[in-house]
Amino acid sequence: MEASEKLVAAFKYFDEANSKDPNKETYLGKEYPKELLYAIRMTQKLQDFVPNASEALQLTARCQHICRWEIPRDSYPMDRVGYLKWRQDLKKFHAKKASEILEKVGYDDEIINKVAFLLEKKQLKKNHETQTLEDIICLVFLEFYFEDFAKKYSEEKMIDIVQKTWRKMSNNGQEAALKLPLSKDSLDLISKAVVG
Repeated sequence: MEASEKLVAAFKYFDEANSKDPNKETYLGKEYPKELLYAIRMTQKLQDFVPNASEALQLTARCQHICRWEIPRDSYPMDRVGYLKWRQDLKKFHAKKASEILEKVGYDDEIINKVAFLLEKKQLKKNHETQTLEDIICLVFLEFYFEDFAKKYSEEKMIDIVQKTWRKMSNNGQEAALKLPLSKDSLDLISKAVVG
C-alpha cells in the first residue's frame, strides 16, 4: 500500500518535532533523539504486526510519544496518583500536538478525531485499532526497553509489571511477544510472570 502524500508529510512533521528531544539513545552505533527512535520503532513494529494498518493507525503509531519530554514524569508527585495524572495529561498533550500537525497537513476532522481517539487509548479491549496500538506499544517496550528497565527493579516488581503489560495485550499480541528476539534472562522473567 503506497503511503499518501499527507501521510509522508505528517511523518516528516512528527519526526521534526521528535528530533528536538534533548534525550539521546544510541542504537547499533548511531545516536538518535530518544523519541524519534521510539517513533521509528513503533512504525516498524506496526508494519510487521499489521502490514495493512489503516492510515489513522499508522499516523497514531508514529506520534504516540510526540514531544513527551516536554512533560517530564518528575513534574508530578512521584506516587501512583501522580503517575496516573501524568499519563492522562500526556495522552491529551500528544493528541493536541498531533491534531495541530494533521490539520496543517490537510487531514479532515474524521482522521484527526480518530488519531486523537487512539492516542487517548479509548475503548481498549473493545475497539480493534485501540487494541492493536496497545499491542504495538507493549511489543516495542518488551523488545527494546524491557531489558534495561528490568535492571532498575526487583524481580517481584518486574513480574507485576509484566503481568500488567500482558493483561493489556490481545492473544495475537501475546503470541508475537513470545517470538521477540529477547535475551534468555528476559524470556525467563516473562515466562515466570505469565506462566507462573
